[in-house]
Amino acid sequence: MDVDAQPTMDETILVGDDLMTGPPSPVVPPEIASHVLQGVDLCDGILRNLFLCLQINDIEPFCQDEIALYKQCAERRDKEIRKRLQDSEFKLGSSMPLDEAKGRASQLEAEVTSLERRLILANGVEGVEGFRQRWSLHGRLTDSKCVIHRSWNFSF
Repeated sequence: MDVDAQPTMDETILVGDDLMTGPPSPVVPPEIASHVLQGVDLCDGILRNLFLCLQINDIEPFCQDEIALYKQCAERRDKEIRKRLQDSEFKLGSSMPLDEAKGRASQLEAEVTSLERRLILANGVEGVEGFRQRWSLHGRLTDSKCVIHRSWNFSF
């Protein structure tokens, strides 16, 4: 059997833009940040190592382990934070008087509307900057809609 006839496996070189796959990190409101983030690995040590590696080596191919470790840690972190945010909003909605709950739900709906409008405007921005704006806004919009539907979806 000819060795050259064997299918080869291409190596994938991770770059910084690979950290922008999937949704961006959720936005945590300051009033509940300490509660939601308590005990969550924020990946700051891994991120520090990634920046140090990039500073020393100047290019991403020499920092593959650090990029992969940070990507995995950030995905776990974001999943946990999203779950905690939804749980926190659900508990908040369950404990509020009905009038306050209606106000909170209206506030979240207004935020969704604002994000949808900003996303439409970002569609007109070209290039990398447009991509980053759309990526960030789409992630925030998705998170906000999930919170509304899972935590505040009750009839008034």
